[in-house]
Amino acid sequence: MLLRTTDPFRDFDRLTQHLLGTSTRPVAMPMDAWREGDQLVLELDLPGVSVESIDIQVERNVLSVAAERLPRNGDWELLAGERPRGRFSRQLVLGDNLDLERLEASYDAGVLRLAIPVAEKAKPRKIAISTTGGDDRTAIEA
Repeated sequence: MLLRTTDPFRDFDRLTQHLLGTSTRPVAMPMDAWREGDQLVLELDLPGVSVESIDIQVERNVLSVAAERLPRNGDWELLAGERPRGRFSRQLVLGDNLDLERLEASYDAGVLRLAIPVAEKAKPRKIAISTTGGDDRTAIEA
């Protein structure tokens, strides 16, 4: 006779680790995004990540950011391990109203800052309207 016990809490833990990641396999990097004047600004938290391990790629309107936090090497014993390690990435689908050709990236104090200007075609512009009755031209904002 085979006796098998199930633990729903263990199964739930496995599911959440798969969806949300673990300390050894993080899934996402925290991000803030806002519009500042004529640009979109993104800041991603990457504490303890070297700038050489950050990879930023743009394909069409998809922005991909990947980074890796390597484990420490040497003769030591881990007493507490709460900081995630390993490779993690994030993809953002951006609108056509951004100029991804002029994206600027900087990294300071563990924060990756991306500034993406709004495309010229997406900025508001004035349109001149001509009238058939004369040379009076009126501009309206589109």
